[in-house]
Order: sequence, then structure tokens, then C-alpha cells
Amino acid sequence: MSEAKYKRILLKLSGEALAGDKKTGIDAEVIGNICDAIEKVRELGVEIAIVVGGGNFWRGKYGPQMERTTADYMGMLATVMNGLALQDALEARGMYTRLQTAIEMRQIAEPYIKRKAIKHLEKGRIVIFSCGTGNPYFTTDTTAALRAAEIEADVILVAKTIDAVYSADPKIDKNAVRYDKITYLDILNKDLKVMDSTATSLCMDNKIPLLVFGINEPENIVKAVKGEKIGTLVEG
Repeated sequence: MSEAKYKRILLKLSGEALAGDKKTGIDAEVIGNICDAIEKVRELGVEIAIVVGGGNFWRGKYGPQMERTTADYMGMLATVMNGLALQDALEARGMYTRLQTAIEMRQIAEPYIKRKAIKHLEKGRIVIFSCGTGNPYFTTDTTAALRAAEIEADVILVAKTIDAVYSADPKIDKNAVRYDKITYLDILNKDLKVMDSTATSLCMDNKIPLLVFGINEPENIVKAVKGEKIGTLVEG
């Protein structure tokens, strides 16, 4: 019998998480450890989709020298590099994957099609979504919420470099309060930096729970899927 609490998950990975202590680029050992944890989740019979950011290559910063849309498209391309790295590491461990992009680049990946994504998941393949929504002005947080709604994921696992949701940045404010459970409205009203407001509202409207936890210990992905008490649960 499966120990998993969820049947279908969407794992949101930040680009920075793939860089490890290097902060930029890709750390092969870090990606390997994350993929080892994903393999354990797959062995529980869980259907896995992944949305990965691109902050380890491009933070989307722009100024008078660069138009916002140009910067955003550059960030989308960064997520493809991370998607390819994840795909390679997962397949090296014997898992079947599909990389889908919101902007067509057929020599590299499939274009995103909801029905195909769901079919891949049902066949046990891990689906990686890249290029965000394919539109500027939207973050990969919003992509995670949108794709989770489209594929009817049971939960979004938000793997961050911080271990839970706090009232403030605990690295700066020693009095920051850690939340074990919180509502979407609390996040919006208190302007907590969990996901951007568009993503949070989308999750709230579609009743998709979020589980926010630290990725510094990749085994936390397995614990989250098993329903162990970890990080912060966002719902309601």
C-alpha cells in the first residue's frame, strides 16, 4: 500500500535551489540529491509534475537599458536550461520524463498541451514545465498555480531555500514568527513572500493547497508527500 498522502503533485523548484551554495549556475550534486528524492516519491506511485524557475541564471532584473518583456523572455529561456538539467538527471536514474515548454522549441522539448501532459502523468512519466506561462509579466509561481489547476494536482509542494512561511525574513528579523498553517487570505493581507499575489489568488480560487518547506534537505520532498509534519500548509 502506498504511503503517499497525494496521488498527483506539482513540485515547484526555484532556480536558486539548483545552484546550491554556488548561488548561480547548476550544482550537479545538488540536482542529483533532489532527483534521488524525486525517485523515492515516484516509487510510492505518485504522479509528479515539476515547475522550475530560472533565478540561478537570470533574475529578471531590468532597468532603463532593457525592456521588461525582453527581460522576462530571457528568464523563460533560463527555465528551459534548468528543465533540461533536471530531465537529464532524472533519466540518468532510470525515470521517464517529458519536458514541455510554453514557447515552442520542438528540437528541445514538446510544446505544452494539457491533454498530453495528463496522459504522460497517467503513464508514470515525470512532466517538467518550462518557459513559465509563455507570457511576460507572469512569474513561475503563477505558472505553478496555473499548471496545478490544469492538471488537477492534489497539492503544490513549494520547495524553497527557507524551511517554512514566516511573518518576516528570519535571516533578518530574529523575532519572525513561524507558521505551521496559514490561509491564502492571511498571505495576501500580510503581504507574506510565499508566492506572488496572482499565484496565491489562483490557488485560493481553485482550492489548491500549498505546502511550503525547505529544499536544503531534499528528503523533505518525500516527507511532504507522505504527509509528515513539515514546513507550512497553506489552505482555506
